[in-house]
Amino acid sequence: MRFFIKCTVLVLFALVFVNPGYAQKKKARNVIFILTDDHRYDYMGFTGKVPWLETPNMDKLAADGAYLPNTFVTTSLCSPSRASILTGQFSHSHTIVDNQAPDPGNLTYFPEYLVKAGYQTGFFGKWHMGDHGDEPQPGFTHWESFPGQGVYYNPTLNINGKRVAYKDSTYITDLLTEHAVDWLDNRDKNKPFFLYLSHKAVHAAFKPAKRHKGLYKGKKISLPSTYDQTKTGKYRDLKWPQWVADQRISWHGVDYMYHSNKDFYEMVVDYCETLLGVDESVGTVMDYLKKEGLDESTLVIYMGDNGFSWGEHGLIDKRHFYEESVKVPLLVRCPELFEGGQVPQQMVQNIDIGPTVLAEAGVEQPKNMPGVSFIPILTGDSSITPRKEIFYEYYWEYDFPMTPTVFGMRTDKYKYIKYHGIWDRNELYDLVNDPDEMYNLIADPALQDTAKSMSSAIYDWLEATNGMNIPLKRTVKYRFGDFKHANEH
Repeated sequence: MRFFIKCTVLVLFALVFVNPGYAQKKKARNVIFILTDDHRYDYMGFTGKVPWLETPNMDKLAADGAYLPNTFVTTSLCSPSRASILTGQFSHSHTIVDNQAPDPGNLTYFPEYLVKAGYQTGFFGKWHMGDHGDEPQPGFTHWESFPGQGVYYNPTLNINGKRVAYKDSTYITDLLTEHAVDWLDNRDKNKPFFLYLSHKAVHAAFKPAKRHKGLYKGKKISLPSTYDQTKTGKYRDLKWPQWVADQRISWHGVDYMYHSNKDFYEMVVDYCETLLGVDESVGTVMDYLKKEGLDESTLVIYMGDNGFSWGEHGLIDKRHFYEESVKVPLLVRCPELFEGGQVPQQMVQNIDIGPTVLAEAGVEQPKNMPGVSFIPILTGDSSITPRKEIFYEYYWEYDFPMTPTVFGMRTDKYKYIKYHGIWDRNELYDLVNDPDEMYNLIADPALQDTAKSMSSAIYDWLEATNGMNIPLKRTVKYRFGDFKHANEH
C-alpha cells in the first residue's frame, strides 16, 4: 500500500501541518497547558462513554473549543510521555524510556525557548520525568513541584527551591490550582505567560477530594466487549498474544489489579470521583481568564499524559498499544483563533504540543522536533496535509515485566503491533471494521502485504530517527538475586 512506503516517514519530518514562516508570523500568545495523569480519552461527560460521569467544565471547554478524539502518545507511560511533551521528541531520541531512566543532561525543554523569547513561565505539579526529584527545572521562571508520584493529601511542595509542607487535609489538585491562579494573578502584566499545570490526578491509587467521595457509590460501567476473552480462552480463537492472557492475573490484569482483590467497579468509581477535582480545576482556571478578559485570546490546552484501560483485553492501566491505552484527551480552546464545537478526526501526537505552543508564541521550531502544530487543523487550513500515520514504542521495564517491548504503527485504517524479545505473535487490526481490536488479522492471507509494509515502515521510522538501538540506562534497582551484584553498579 502506497502510504506505507519509506517516503511517508520523510513526510512526517517535513512538518506537514506547518506552512513556511507560520511560526514567525504569530504574536506572543498567552498559553495554558493543563496535563493530567492516566486520563483516558473518552472518560468525559460529553463523550457519553460513562453515562453517569459529569465533567461540566471539560464539556464546556470542548463545546467552546475543540475535542480531538484521535490524539495519541508516542509511549503510554508517565516519564517517557512527559519527556516527549517537553522535548517534542520520541522516547528513543530523548532516551527517557521508562520511569527510572535519568535525564541524559543534554535535553532542551520547549519552555526554555519561551523564556528566551521574553515569556514568564510557571510550572505547577507533577514532574516525574527522568527522575523522582522536585528540584526546579530549566525553562520555568516559577516552579512548584513534588518528588515522584506525590500524594493526594497533605503534600510538600518545592517552591522555587524551598520546601513547604501543607497539612489539614490539603488536597493536591486544589492546592496546585490555587497556586497556579495566584501566579497568574500576580504575574507581570507586560509579559506574555505560559502556565504548565501538571496534575497528579488521576493516577492510582485514586483518592478523590472529600467533597466528591461517595458521589458515584454503587455506579457501574458497561464492561468492554473484550473483558472476558482471556478468561474464557476465547483469545486463542481471536489470535491474541499469549502475554495478554497471562497478564490478566498480574498487576495490570483485571483479576489481580495492583496485586489486590479490590472490586473492579469500585476502582472505576474512585477514578471517576478523583477526576471531578480535575474538572473543577479546569473551571477555576477558565473563570479566572474570563474575569481578567483573557478568555478569548488565551490558548488553553488540556491533555492526558497517557490513556488507561478499564478491562479491555482483560487489562487495566497502560503501556500497551491498544486504543484506550495510547489515546489521550485533547481539548483546545482559543476563540480568537478558531470556532468552537469542532471534533476533527486528524491524528495528533504528544510530540505536537511543543511545536504548537512555540508556533503561537512566534518562536521558530527547533529542527530536532519532528512534531507539528495542530492549530492549522482547527483553523481549517486546506493547504495542510494531514498526518497519515503515527508510530509507537514502549520498552520492557524491570519493575513491570508483564508487558514486552512494543513497536507499533497506526493509520486511519490499520494498526500493526510488533513485539521484541518475546516468543509470541504480533498483531494487526482493522480499526474501521473492528474498533474494539478484537480480531487479530496477523495471519490473514489477504493482509500479508499490509503487515509486511507496516513492519517495514516501523523500521524506516526508527532508522530515520536514530532509533535502532534500545537506549539502556544505568539504574539502581536491586531485587532478590540482584543484591549479590550490587557492587557492579
